[in-house]
Amino acid sequence: MTDLRHVAVIDIGKTNAKLALVDMATLTEIAVVTRPNTVLPGPPWPHFDTEGHWAFLLDALKTFHREYGVDAISVTTHGASVALLDHHGDLAAPILDYEHPIPPEIAAAYDALRPAFDRTGSPRLAGGLNVGAQLHYQFAQVADLRARTAHIVGYPQYWGHRLTGVAANDVTSIGSHTDLWEPRSGHLSTLPARLGVADKIAPVRKSGDILGTLRPDIAGTTGLSTATPVVCGIHDSNASLYPHLMMQQGPFSVVSTGTWVIVMTMPGAEVSLDPARDTLINVNALGDPVPSARFMGGREFEVIQGGHPFAARPEDAQAVLAGEVMLLPAVEPSTGPFQGQPMRWHGPEPAAGSGPRAVALSWYLALMTRECLTLTGATGPTIVEGPFARNPHYLAMLSAAAGRPVLRSQSTTGTSIGAALLFGGAKALTLPDTIAPADDATDLRRYADTWTRRANADRHKPNPGIDGAPTRH
Repeated sequence: MTDLRHVAVIDIGKTNAKLALVDMATLTEIAVVTRPNTVLPGPPWPHFDTEGHWAFLLDALKTFHREYGVDAISVTTHGASVALLDHHGDLAAPILDYEHPIPPEIAAAYDALRPAFDRTGSPRLAGGLNVGAQLHYQFAQVADLRARTAHIVGYPQYWGHRLTGVAANDVTSIGSHTDLWEPRSGHLSTLPARLGVADKIAPVRKSGDILGTLRPDIAGTTGLSTATPVVCGIHDSNASLYPHLMMQQGPFSVVSTGTWVIVMTMPGAEVSLDPARDTLINVNALGDPVPSARFMGGREFEVIQGGHPFAARPEDAQAVLAGEVMLLPAVEPSTGPFQGQPMRWHGPEPAAGSGPRAVALSWYLALMTRECLTLTGATGPTIVEGPFARNPHYLAMLSAAAGRPVLRSQSTTGTSIGAALLFGGAKALTLPDTIAPADDATDLRRYADTWTRRANADRHKPNPGIDGAPTRH
């Protein structure tokens, strides 16, 4: 379908919901609208504002089609979410916010059911970050929910179902630490049967499969043609990876940045993944397993910046080096390679909103990323996608610390471009820019080595209990 001109991409991130219109000739976003992804309170549990998003998306589709023309629709969303559809195709229950804590007794009962890491590549994660844990929790909370559920679909496919009426899952979403999938065999794990839902998991399809065309009522509301194709959809970090699968030869890694920083390595050195350090196996759009690691870098950025503008000068970097000021993990201790460690500052804590604080934070995020690259066996160049690709201090430290080329994606929203490319059009892809080594790369490497020694020393120290909330010192 390379003759398509404009693809509208529904892009639901953990922080914002958006609709982007991608020009397929240039692979640029010519229009973007967003709204906050506000979590609504229960009952029965905190959940996503699907009806608010739906009204927003329909209105934006109508506007985009009137002003530009929409030829096709793709969908990408954050992971760790599924929708339970009843026999009428409606939600059988609100879509649970995966950050909602699950009571310890329910979590313990789930632990006895879940398959081993060596089969699923899925570590045991906090709250509902394992979709299987969500399902187990929801069925325990609402007695008749399992019986009322006809189809379990991925979050991208929930929006696809509303557009087309077709129920499905895609390989990237069901393969994203759900406990429901075995990445190496490409089949459901034993968990769906143990949960009594094996017959309710909608068919698993490749991300680029055409799910269907627009329902007549949706076409009537938006003005789009009923022949408008809707692709199956893709997990957002895999959408960032997808363009590079088309462009890169040999080993490489992609760092998808946003609320989550996801490191995906294709293919790397042989490593033994450590589930205690938030490593996992994702599944890419082609259905292949991808060693991955992650942490909530965007969330950590927000916590440390505290709403202050991000402004840093070259002299601020020199001040951080001279004072050996370091932010040590973990700002968000419930995830990432240093789970359970309380955040601390080494050296004087820079003032809120100051340049040195912004630099130390950027270097912290880069060194957390470097740790994730090491854990996934990265050996080739590193391509940075998303907001961190515009942070020169982050890029300089990552380049110095990794000791391998760091490239910056030229797209400001890799997820939307990657999702649009499910319809084809790879010839218009632009190679990422290579970041030149910093003048002070030697000093940065020395700082990185010291940071790594201190962070790993802290990892082996006993610490008081962590309740999952960022610790501030």
